[in-house]
Amino acid sequence: MPEPAGGRILVVDDEEIVREVLQDLLRRAGHQVETVASAEDALEALAQRSFHLVLLDFMLPGIGGFEALSRIREVNPSQLVIIVTAFASIENAVQAMRLGAYDYLTKPFKNEEVLLIVRNALRQRLLEEENLSLRRALLERHRFDRIIGKSKPMQEIYRLVEQVAPSRTTVLIQGESGTGKELIAQAMHHMSGRSDQPFITVNSGSMPPDLLESNLFGHVRGAFTGAVQDKKGLFEVAENGSIFFDEISTLNPEVQAKLLRVIQEKEFIPVGAVASVKVETRIIAATNIDLMELVQRGTFREDLYYRLNVISVRLPPLRERKEDIPLLTGHFLDKYSTENNKRVERISEQAMQVLLNHSWPGNVRELENVIERAVVLSTGPLVDTDLLPAALLGDAVEGPPLFVPPDGGSLYQAIERYERELILATLRRTQGVQKRAAELLKVKPTTLNEKIRRLKIQYRA
Repeated sequence: MPEPAGGRILVVDDEEIVREVLQDLLRRAGHQVETVASAEDALEALAQRSFHLVLLDFMLPGIGGFEALSRIREVNPSQLVIIVTAFASIENAVQAMRLGAYDYLTKPFKNEEVLLIVRNALRQRLLEEENLSLRRALLERHRFDRIIGKSKPMQEIYRLVEQVAPSRTTVLIQGESGTGKELIAQAMHHMSGRSDQPFITVNSGSMPPDLLESNLFGHVRGAFTGAVQDKKGLFEVAENGSIFFDEISTLNPEVQAKLLRVIQEKEFIPVGAVASVKVETRIIAATNIDLMELVQRGTFREDLYYRLNVISVRLPPLRERKEDIPLLTGHFLDKYSTENNKRVERISEQAMQVLLNHSWPGNVRELENVIERAVVLSTGPLVDTDLLPAALLGDAVEGPPLFVPPDGGSLYQAIERYERELILATLRRTQGVQKRAAELLKVKPTTLNEKIRRLKIQYRA
């Protein structure tokens, strides 16, 4: 570990000669030193500016050592304090260390001993600051790292998530499929005090009801056929962390009842057990349908709905925040260019207009798939309309049917074959007029001509 640079040190001692000796010694070692004669003056100095380290005499007039240490630690729990004491009060110094002091020095002290303890204390402070910096960097990276958007609706969501994340309150995230509900849940977890604890995702619609109940709450040995030993459920695995229910609307009534008990009582009973298990886990739920409509139909518990819907986060569909499409597109171009070891750097104006005109029923997930496909198919740095799916280009051209050979085949050869057949089909429709074919395919005539030459397409009327 690197040696700490000179630190800001406050010396608190009622003996002037001690203050002068320590000030001279520490300044010669490269530290910035201030001295005061009482705990009262020390508290005032600490209130006005920060110090890396405090050397605090234990026997002070007025406010004594224990009370001074207590007040310093109350104002700043991370403040490093070294107690300076006489041999007769070492027992008190040890007690002060139990109360949060970093170390102690005994009078009369040796200069080498002072410098060593100060160096170790500053090294400890540097390590704590580095750890804090790393934690902050990790938190910043997880805040909204995969949630892209500068539109007003997204800015409002960012503010709401930052406000709600530190609480223990249950949260209901509502939005269409593909809007990023799980990403919001992850951001909420990483911005909370639970960030170093588990984040568990439960897709309740992908499991049979009895298996889901066992996975969530665990079971005891012999609870059912195949239960040969006790098993912890996901709620216990997520203890002190967060559990995210994706598409919570699919929960069956029995699991809904148990989940309600977890929220209300902070406990549940494993399958086959008689004793309850206490649990402290934050619940975040998501749905792409109106839960209140299910409540009115009688398929979702009303009391559970209100317990879940304490804080509601509604994610807008992509069609309501189209100003984010260029930003999202750039993000996905960078992502999939890196993954595929390519340099696809930009998208043409015509292709971007196609993206802006599309309604995006699959939301951000659909856009991501479109850009990933374009990057994979690209042969240069530009994404033009020829790399976009036909569904986005309208029904101008009906492409040839797709099929998978029985024994498989090369993806890139299949793509070239499809591209050749599509261009040929379009030329047949336009009777060989390339300009009109380019218009139907939403590409520039020069782009179409280059592809015809590259793919060695020969059209005969």
